[in-house]
Amino acid sequence: MKKKQLLGFILITVIVSGIYFTGDYYSDLRTYRKQVNEINIDSINMMDIKDGTYTGSYEIMWISAIVEVTVYNNEIVGIELIEHKNDRGTPAEIITTRVIETQSLEVDVITGATSSSKVILKAIENALKSGLKSTRFC
Repeated sequence: MKKKQLLGFILITVIVSGIYFTGDYYSDLRTYRKQVNEINIDSINMMDIKDGTYTGSYEIMWISAIVEVTVYNNEIVGIELIEHKNDRGTPAEIITTRVIETQSLEVDVITGATSSSKVILKAIENALKSGLKSTRFC
């Protein structure tokens, strides 16, 4: 009889734990999808960016990116992806080449790596924004 009670207790514990962790995962998944959908990439006028190398980053649940963007004569001449955390988003890393080729953040995201593409683009945008020329007058 004690053996059946122990097995019953273990079974109930496993079922309750499974329900809890499944619910927790789906809650995180909803948050993640919302964060991805809320990423908006702004257009950057390269004429407004000073020459230099700028660091930018962006992070959402499960994905982050840090980039260094080099600008010379109002052109993006290099983008180094310092860090990209996402196990399945490696194909998105080619997006840096597309940005350099088009000189624009308005590039298509990589199919199958949409979230990583958006995070990398937002990191590039943040880097470029740190290089904006001041429009203040003294």
